[in-house]
Amino acid sequence: MTHHSPRRPRTAVWVTVTILLVVAVAGTLAVPIYARATPALANFPFFYWYQLLWVPVVGILCGISYFLVTSGESAARRREAAGPASGADDTGVGDTGLGNTGGAL
Repeated sequence: MTHHSPRRPRTAVWVTVTILLVVAVAGTLAVPIYARATPALANFPFFYWYQLLWVPVVGILCGISYFLVTSGESAARRREAAGPASGADDTGVGDTGLGNTGGAL
């Protein structure tokens, strides 16, 4: 009996996710980039609208990262499901389906 752990997405996916998240964090933590009042946009200093601009950008980058990671995991699950049978019996013993009450009344 061997235990197969689910495959992780390729290294390229993890490198991409890491780069996206580092950009999101570095863009907001690099204070010398935005520690100034000019240029102003609609009477808001640069500091404020730069930070507010990053709110949707970070959300989009996190969403892309989440999609990349979960799509790789779901593809691995599909490959496992399509693979050969694991050798388990189909007697239904230990089944936790809706119809199984586990012997309780």
